Amino acid sequence: MATTMDAVKAIQYYINRVLSDTSGMKVLLLDKETTPMISLVATQSYLLSKETFLVDKIENGQRDTMRHLKCICFVRPTEASIRELVDELRSPKYGDYYIYVSNILKKSMIELLAENDENEVVREVQEFYADYYAATPCLFHVGLTPAVHPLFAEGHSWNPGALSRTVQGLSSMLLSMKKRPNIRYERNSAMAQKLGQELQYLMDHESNLFGSNSRDSQTQLFILDRKNDPVTPLLTQWTYHAMIHELIGISNGRIDLSYVPGIRPEVKEVMLSQDQDTFFKQSQYLNFGDLGVSVREYVDTYQSKTESHHQIQSISDMKRFVEAYPEFRKLSGNVTKHVTLIGELSRIVASRQLLSVSELEQSLACNEQHNSDLKTLRTIISNPKIAPENKLRCVIIYALRYERSQSNTIAELKQLLITNGVDADQVSAIDVIIRYSGASERQTDLFQNENLFSRGKNIFKGLQGIENVYTQHNPALADMLEQMVRGRQGLHWQERLPNLDPKARPPLIGNENGLFNQDIIVFVVGGVTLEEEMAVAKLNAKFTTQNIRILLGGTSVHNSTSFLSELSTTFFP
Repeated sequence: MATTMDAVKAIQYYINRVLSDTSGMKVLLLDKETTPMISLVATQSYLLSKETFLVDKIENGQRDTMRHLKCICFVRPTEASIRELVDELRSPKYGDYYIYVSNILKKSMIELLAENDENEVVREVQEFYADYYAATPCLFHVGLTPAVHPLFAEGHSWNPGALSRTVQGLSSMLLSMKKRPNIRYERNSAMAQKLGQELQYLMDHESNLFGSNSRDSQTQLFILDRKNDPVTPLLTQWTYHAMIHELIGISNGRIDLSYVPGIRPEVKEVMLSQDQDTFFKQSQYLNFGDLGVSVREYVDTYQSKTESHHQIQSISDMKRFVEAYPEFRKLSGNVTKHVTLIGELSRIVASRQLLSVSELEQSLACNEQHNSDLKTLRTIISNPKIAPENKLRCVIIYALRYERSQSNTIAELKQLLITNGVDADQVSAIDVIIRYSGASERQTDLFQNENLFSRGKNIFKGLQGIENVYTQHNPALADMLEQMVRGRQGLHWQERLPNLDPKARPPLIGNENGLFNQDIIVFVVGGVTLEEEMAVAKLNAKFTTQNIRILLGGTSVHNSTSFLSELSTTFFP
């Protein structure tokens, strides 16, 4: 396989191999973790084209016996899945078994499978390194959730289960892309350093898989810590993909719309995929204003096919038009999906008064104007039409920016939140965030307000060409990558991102001519956001002439709700 830096293609390559190497009618057995990994990158029609007539879960004990079918098993090498495989082999339901595991298989597990294959049905056991979730071509994650793998033990330290799962996911991604990178980590993060050490140990220990000790001189892995930029996951989003995740929620490509009153059965749950959906691929990074125009053109295209001349002026007109034509619905399930999604986003934006909330968030995130922002913040807290969680997010961003300012009114704002009906437990999130990622925890001057020089830079930042007041913010991670690739502030980045191995001679990240011919993998402990994914996609497009390819990964993909909930379950001393 040619080396790629496309997460979706890397996993599709393995799926294609798994299904193409075995001819004839077959059943695909997955476990509860490989099921969403596969559904992100492969459709039912694709599986059918590979003669896969049934997809089921290995945990399902009620499956029918069909000895005429071959069985492809694709599971994670966990004790639970191996146990299920052992039970399957003791009483096989299919003719032949081809077993593929998504990561490195322990010798003891191979022996266990061999001992229990008394019916001699296993034809093959192979490792295929697809042990991560490919959300988009330039974004992958390892799927940590507080319920299954809480990230933190106590304070800034790894929960052992989460560390182990993250090492497995990251190592499998590197193997799938044939990379053995030089590792750098954020100096102030014990968790980033620990992950780097564990990953390095595994690469050295499995040198037959990762290649000899010579590092891949063109690949860098930067391990960052979310605590150095807690603002990005807290902001209201205004581009299509990120808005859907923030306001409705996306779980492994699936969106649950069953809560919407009067929702049609066919759009109660919808999938988003760049691969299968050209409108989404073209529109995912459009801001909300341009999105309305884009979906209108999409509807017009189909409307001309049905030769209807309804006047379509608004999103509600589009919804009425779609509902009025059953044959149109069949023709254009995809149009129905996007009209429904954009209609729901519009309803949420209006009912939650998100334009005024977002304008304040962006001002707090990007500009130093304490008195006017404080006045707006008090107005928003007192507005009964604004949801408690949106008031809380604004106060958290205020607290992060003005934590060290003598004129901050954090204590008064907490009291004002409680007076205006925000639950005291929710208000405690302000202290949690300050302990997790306040000024003493962060490595960088995130708000550019900690010394005279950076304050001056902050004032001029507001004068550059900003698209609009709702999208002023640029994630810290994107600023860092752009400066590095352009060769700016080199010594600063070398200081902030030391090599894991001090004796390594990797390419300098401080080369003032900029970086050329580099693959950069950025992995964020504590989760990434779709705003950061969009920034990376744009950087990839911008620096193609320098042959720079950037891949973004994280322990999870956050919106503001999941970010705050992950922190709320942890005690930070």
